[in-house]
Amino acid sequence: MSYLLINFWFTRVQANKAALKAVILNRFGDFGLFFAILLIYLVYNCFDFAVIFVVTPHITDYTFNILGYEINAITLIASFLLLGVIGKSAQLGLHMWLPDAMEGPTPVSALLHAATMVTAGVFLVLRCSPLISYSIIILKVITIVGALTTLFATTMSIVQNDIKRVIAYSTCGQLGYMLFACGLFNYSAGIYHLTTHAVFKALLFLSAGSVIHGLNDEQDMRKMGGLVNLMPLTYQCMLIGSLAIAGFPFLSGYYSKDIILETSYASYCWEGNIATIIGYVAAFGTIFYSFRLLFLTFLTKPRMSQKTIKNVHEVGTFMMIPLVVLSFCSIFAGYMLKDLFIGLGTPTWNNALFNYPYNNLLLEAEMLQREVKYLPVIALFYGVLIPIWEKLENVADIQKQD
Repeated sequence: MSYLLINFWFTRVQANKAALKAVILNRFGDFGLFFAILLIYLVYNCFDFAVIFVVTPHITDYTFNILGYEINAITLIASFLLLGVIGKSAQLGLHMWLPDAMEGPTPVSALLHAATMVTAGVFLVLRCSPLISYSIIILKVITIVGALTTLFATTMSIVQNDIKRVIAYSTCGQLGYMLFACGLFNYSAGIYHLTTHAVFKALLFLSAGSVIHGLNDEQDMRKMGGLVNLMPLTYQCMLIGSLAIAGFPFLSGYYSKDIILETSYASYCWEGNIATIIGYVAAFGTIFYSFRLLFLTFLTKPRMSQKTIKNVHEVGTFMMIPLVVLSFCSIFAGYMLKDLFIGLGTPTWNNALFNYPYNNLLLEAEMLQREVKYLPVIALFYGVLIPIWEKLENVADIQKQD
């Protein structure tokens, strides 16, 4: 199905290549998931989640003898599951198909990259958490892979000029946040961020689609500018989505991303320290590329021809309704779902997500120093200042040349 959606414009050579790349790279993930399923049947003799999760604590010492080496069965199963997650969620190493998948129509991008396809890998980790949690080695690997993916994808987003590729790499980075939260036993925060991310990322993709539609299929941000007056409703929706992903206080991303950073800081283990440092650096980068996108697309001087400027238009009412609905959800979803996902004592997902009885990460996060909680807001302030400073410097250089 993803092949057909990405290759919707089948007459384009780049769309054909992108669809083939998605199919081929996802086969690596399918290979891992297939072998994980075979091993699960070999060990448990069934596919029933309830049976598997009940039996797992009693077979932690069960091993396979492979070429004379004793390999823990749960670790081997979890490693193949991880391969499936890396392929499906476009993590570092198998990430190449996701940015190229932007060749598909923008609604397809919003569907695949916000709420369904790429989040399937994260959901696999969440659903299999009662199994994966008994393999500490794989959890550490999940944490490191997620953190490195977050750093890499955020860096790539900063240097992209295609408006859809910026948001695509942003998706990779946010999936990395979810994964390293799961690797640190913070499954509830992972699914919380998965839910809020689906809302504001769909808003960003559809807002980008509105811009592309209004500019007659132009996607290069260097050929845009000045759209704040020509497409004011689209600008407001894009602004809300950018503020949400940047973690602006009291928007959806503020709640879900900050709880991941706080609980990773409170994990007090070496992989948690690495994830925390990378998470805060990536949070700053997220703010930077979000406002860079806003400045290049809406707030700088127009860099289009006069003919293009005259033809710029807002999308119709029917296409604007989803943007408005998603904007309201991006503002209120984080607050409305906070107690449901990460509230203390709430029964949401109680029999699906695994936690050790002594896992007090959410309580530890509540007791952190005030300075740690303020770090993302400080990063937000400086991340906004840098694009503004660059804009002022460019204006000053132009005035000097004149």
